[in-house]
Amino acid sequence: MSAPATSDYIIQGEYRVSNKPETVLTTLLGSCVAACIWDPMLQIGGMNHFLLPGEDDPDSRDCERYGVHLMELLVNALLREGASRQRLNAKLFGGANMNSALADIGARNASFAQKFLRNEGISILGESLGGECARKVQFWPASGRARQMQLPKDVQPNEARKAPALSLANIGNVELF
Repeated sequence: MSAPATSDYIIQGEYRVSNKPETVLTTLLGSCVAACIWDPMLQIGGMNHFLLPGEDDPDSRDCERYGVHLMELLVNALLREGASRQRLNAKLFGGANMNSALADIGARNASFAQKFLRNEGISILGESLGGECARKVQFWPASGRARQMQLPKDVQPNEARKAPALSLANIGNVELF
């Protein structure tokens, strides 16, 4: 009998790595982006959640909010656990334009994540980026399975933890629920 699933919630500025099949990493995204990266052979993976693509000042006290910092932390944590850079795969989520009256930070976040992974030689096997809706994302780091629920346009990520589950649907490499 397998162990019951354990959910680990990731907030802005955090990342987690796990090799436990019962672990599910979960986050809520608006304009933020989450990268789900895993090594399928070693069956280990992780998720991050970043607010902004990068910062010109590397000494900034807010560096934990930035994609450049969190992407490096996630990849390096996987490598420390024995993952091989050549086997790493990724799925990307988020980057919505949550307020059309403001600059589209979501598009900048998405573009940054894609460019970072390309530059690191990490294959992107699936992505759900852009749009105008928040997303709830679940990721099983040991298998690389991911699914998302796109939330109604009027629901903000901070309100979404209370959103009811919808029916599951498989679309390509990303499960929508």
